[in-house]
Amino acid sequence: MTLPPLATLRAFEAAARRTSFSLAAQELGMTATAVSQHVRNLEAWLGVPLFERHARGVALTPAGKEFGGTVSASLRQIASGAERIRKGRERKTVRLASLPSVVTYFLTPRLPRFRALHPDIQVSISYSGAHQAKSADLTIGHGVASGKNAVALFSAETRPTCAPGYAAEFGPFDEVASLLQAELLHDDTEAAWRDWFAAEGLSLPDGAGPVFADFNLLVTALKAGQGIGLCPTALLRDEIANGQLTVLFERAADTEKYYWLMEAEEMSAPARLLADWLVAEAHRSDL
Repeated sequence: MTLPPLATLRAFEAAARRTSFSLAAQELGMTATAVSQHVRNLEAWLGVPLFERHARGVALTPAGKEFGGTVSASLRQIASGAERIRKGRERKTVRLASLPSVVTYFLTPRLPRFRALHPDIQVSISYSGAHQAKSADLTIGHGVASGKNAVALFSAETRPTCAPGYAAEFGPFDEVASLLQAELLHDDTEAAWRDWFAAEGLSLPDGAGPVFADFNLLVTALKAGQGIGLCPTALLRDEIANGQLTVLFERAADTEKYYWLMEAEEMSAPARLLADWLVAEAHRSDL
């Protein structure tokens, strides 16, 4: 394949498109003299004039018009192909907005498996506030109802949970009434414990324990043996399985609530991969 010097083609294409050596020079970041010299070299290589030169500027010859169209189309095709290749090599990012507790106890222990399967996909994780969720590809939330693009990941049922050491020191907790003497820890409000006791025909005792605005703080206190909390046992499956926490009673509250995976209206291929993986992980673990 015999080709003219590529530098001459680039200079000629810009000059032909703009019908001006000076404008082509500005575009290419060189002098008008340099553009003119590249064009002359190309004309010499082809053996035909490409421009008519006169005092008021330059004009394409018939050969220049024909060759200019060919060169422009070819350079555009090269640029388009290069852009596709370049974008294909760029890191693919999926934006996930989630409750911090889900990130801590479900996603973080499992994310290395996704990274091993898809090392070219970067997962960008943020809190699932209104602004973050609006711009996210995927959102993990908690509640009773779901949107039209939501899939239930696992149950949010809560049960009395504590560290084994706390149960051994302050128990036995072999009946519900025995919890009335325990240090009860609260996630955000006392309402959950109040409702749980009410279902058993009991009242929340006076002198309620600490209220934690963040569930992760509550779990930290539970692991430290500071009391008993109502916790979503499916979310804490790993901590229960490895003996860090123990479930005292199987009767659950919040039986109508779930952790939901909500998808954006338009999903990229990497986001779809992450969504399918999250659902599979939740179900594979029997959460």
